[in-house]
This record gives sequence, C-alpha cells and structure tokens, in this order.
Amino acid sequence: MNPEQQERSEREQAVRTLPPAPYPEPAPGRLRARRQHLLNEVDRQARPAHSRPARRQGRRLALVLGAAAVAGATVFVLGLGTGDGTSPRKAAPASAASVQLLERAALTAAAGPLPKVRAEQYAYVKVIGHTTVLSEDAAGEMERLREDESMEQWTSVNGGERTLQRKGGQDQLLPDAPGKGNLNSPTYTFLAGLPTDPDALLKRIYEDVEKNHGSGSDSTTGPDQEAFVTIGDLLRTSAAPPATTAALYRAAALIPGVVVVPDAVDAAGRKGVAVARVHDGERFEWIFDKDTVRLLGERTVLLKDNAWGKAGTAVTSVAVMSSGIVNGSGQTP
Repeated sequence: MNPEQQERSEREQAVRTLPPAPYPEPAPGRLRARRQHLLNEVDRQARPAHSRPARRQGRRLALVLGAAAVAGATVFVLGLGTGDGTSPRKAAPASAASVQLLERAALTAAAGPLPKVRAEQYAYVKVIGHTTVLSEDAAGEMERLREDESMEQWTSVNGGERTLQRKGGQDQLLPDAPGKGNLNSPTYTFLAGLPTDPDALLKRIYEDVEKNHGSGSDSTTGPDQEAFVTIGDLLRTSAAPPATTAALYRAAALIPGVVVVPDAVDAAGRKGVAVARVHDGERFEWIFDKDTVRLLGERTVLLKDNAWGKAGTAVTSVAVMSSGIVNGSGQTP
C-alpha cells in the first residue's frame, strides 16, 4: 500500500469510528500542515546523532520498588506511566485517524465554557480505577494483585494551599502546597500559563522531559513516549482552561507513533474509541466517548504475555468521573 492509499485508508477508518463532527472539521490544509510537521520531525530525528542535540532516554515511573504488602515482601507496581524502549527514529508520524480524532477532541474542549476562576478556589477531579502490583513474599513466590487507584483530589488554583486527597473514604493533606506548580504537579494557574500554540507547548514539554529523563539518567522511556504520558497525566488528573486542554490534544497529534484503537473500555465500563501509543509490548490508551469526543479515561493494555499478565490484559485502567472548579476543599461541582 503506497502512502496515498494508506492515508485514504486511515481517514476512512476515522470516519467509520466516529459520528459526524458537531463542529466544523479543520481545513484540509491545516491537517496537511500538521502531517508535514510530523514528517519533518521524523526526518530530523533520522539524522546522525552528531548533527542534532542528544535526546533523552527516560522511563516514566518505570517499575517502582516499594514497601512490602506483607512482612518480608517486595512489591513492584506497574504505574500508569510505564514506558518502552522504542527509538524515536523508528516511530512513524501520528496516523491520520489519530490526528483527526485529537483535532475533534480539541474543538470540543475549546468550545466548552470558560469558568471565572478565582485564586482562592480549588480544581477538583474524581477518578476510579486500578493498577497492577506484583508481590514477592518471603518464600519468593510471586502473585499479581490489583491496587485501587480511585480517589478525589482538590488542588488550590494558585497553589497557595495544600492539596487534599480522599482515598477509601479517608482524607489526607499532601505534605506541601504545590506553589506555582509544574508539569508533574500542575495547578490551574500553571496550566493557564502554558502556551496554547501546539508546537510551542510540545517544545515546552520536551524541554522538561529532556531535563528529567535525558542522557545520564536511568530512564529508558524515550522522549516521545514520555511526552505522550505527560500529556495524558495532565488531561486525566487536573482541571484546565479550555484553550489549554485543546492545545494539549493538538500537541499530542504532533508526537510520532500515535494511532487510533476503534474499541476500548474504561474502568467504569464505558465504551469508546482510543488514541494510543505502543511501546515495549504495551499499548497506552486515552479513551474518548464516541458521541461527545469527551475524555473518559485511560488504560495500559498488554500486547504480549509477560509477568504482569496475559496479552489483552488491562494492567492499569482509570476513568475520569468528574472534574471542575469549586469554592472550597472538600466540595464537589
């Protein structure tokens, strides 16, 4: 199949996957420009290493060695951001279907109401779901456990107050106020200050990725996967201005290797279509409602058998149940 036939096939897949757009489709020239940007990026990445800046090699969260579930046990947690070892040089541009779906999501987000947010308010989010844990007991036996990831969280809009988390009916204040915030611990004020130009926003994310997961670190994720995970975390765990959310979706469309999965199910059992990226035998999915193109949640699916489970297993799955701006910590929208 030549490139034109592949492009046509991907667009037909997108049309079959999603209902008619509630907003005007982006102009063909805009989509062609995004595709050309991706092709230019792939060409740039393919140059010899000495002709371009060194790219980081990271692995976000990786396999976390934690406290024992029982005495004498070692616990390995498969986090939402586990990564891969695929070289960015080998990644194809985002598929036409994924670019179209992400543009639809961006248009939907941008059309949302712009709340009048005050510094003393809180950004609220509620998620439900699970992650997979491998537990090794004193006898050396391994077993897979499912760890609850459900929680509610209230983060100070301006970062001046400590964050409240509610898990299993128990409330706890996180140790420190987030301050202005950052990509790993965002506040509404921080998100509102990010660039809304997709290229500039992605550049900002890659700069952070390079700093924390670049050469010399133990991270093995790779910059493209790390950027994809970072954007997914921001979309899932925080309330952001509509323009920022739209920019995050459009920035994700510039990351090589992004594809569409026509059928996916979130942790709440809601069916949808996913934008995904495959790395190291795992597929990282952002799941959208097929009718509203609203983000439902995300999950990580094994593509081959390993210690975490059989191929097809969702080793992590989290659904976004509610988010918004509230007047006080402990309140809901």
